[in-house]
Amino acid sequence: MWYFSWILGVGLACSFAILNAMWFEMREDRRTVAVQAARPGIGGHDR
Repeated sequence: MWYFSWILGVGLACSFAILNAMWFEMREDRRTVAVQAARPGIGGHDR
């Protein structure tokens, strides 16, 4: 039965890695949008 706990641990570790990567990408996108909003003339948001 050790293999059940091993595969469960590997699955949880992979799930954590995927969620962490998704969170990092979302955070980077939010930072990019904030920088573009602070600088007029970049990103097609001219007023």
